[in-house]
Amino acid sequence: MPTLLLLPGDGIGPDVIAQVRRVAAVLMPELTLEERAFGGASYEAHGTPLTDEALALAKASDAVLMGAVGGPQWAGVPRHLRPEAGLLNLRSGMGVFANLRPALCFAPLADASTLKREVVEGLDIIIVRELTGGVYFGQPRGIENLGGGQRRGVDTQVYTTAEIERVSRVAFDLARGRRNKVTSAEKSNVMETGLLWREVVTALHAREFPDVKLEHMLADNTAMQLVKNPRQFDVILTDNLFGDILSDEAAQLTGSVGMLPSAAIGATGAPGLYEPVHGSAPDIAGKGIANPLAAILSFEMALRWSLGRTDLADRLNTAVARALEGGARTPDLGGALGTTAMADTVLAVL
Repeated sequence: MPTLLLLPGDGIGPDVIAQVRRVAAVLMPELTLEERAFGGASYEAHGTPLTDEALALAKASDAVLMGAVGGPQWAGVPRHLRPEAGLLNLRSGMGVFANLRPALCFAPLADASTLKREVVEGLDIIIVRELTGGVYFGQPRGIENLGGGQRRGVDTQVYTTAEIERVSRVAFDLARGRRNKVTSAEKSNVMETGLLWREVVTALHAREFPDVKLEHMLADNTAMQLVKNPRQFDVILTDNLFGDILSDEAAQLTGSVGMLPSAAIGATGAPGLYEPVHGSAPDIAGKGIANPLAAILSFEMALRWSLGRTDLADRLNTAVARALEGGARTPDLGGALGTTAMADTVLAVL
């Protein structure tokens, strides 16, 4: 029997993951659900944001679906024990090097974006972000005391040819099944890693993917173009840092960050890690008003990418679209439905 590990995490994570449980029970009752504490919740219970047992279970499952981690109550915890460290260790431990972040504007939500309808209507792009390298993992890193009241912070941006090639292959393969265009975003004009990125992507394209249209774009220009003309993009390929920023920008194009799922995948046959793009939102945690659709759509991606049930993924995606067409809205979308009620509308369609 296939197994899905749930890591609810912190803040609104447990609120939205509870709704995924309900959807999974209706859509795929044969799916075995496991659950473990993660992030700040794990730190409180076990003294670490990710236990060895939870990581081992994640690697042994067919897929992992997490909620969100973090909160102000852990701001004073040593960095290596903060909830975010647990997330980085989970990604690294599972070897999920390619983060897929779709930005799809459902037709009923075209007016929910802060951009004009004619700019975002029909938007369907996907950002492929390198996830286990770059400045978030590079060494050396740290804060040192220089004396005289001065300190210096160091983060190191590092990429190898192999790291760039493997995530680029994911982007090119994705594009072949979509509109056959990849935009590679970096800062080759000022960063050595950006220059290497451009050279490696260019060479890989020429060797293995000459049928796919490739364009290079500086990351800051990509940010501008996302709000100027987002529909020019199909697949955006970028590194860990720029991918983090650009995907959050793209999320707002769709109307709400509460609508955006994501997938992190690694080697063929290895379990994928799925999570809503939104954060833990501690200010609304437990109030029953968080939008569960990003988490539900993350489950849709798990069905599609890790559980081998594209048919069920299509059903779930259609159910979400029809719920929105019927006027279902949580507060972030300008409506009044609570977390459970929004999930109810999706379940009613199913």
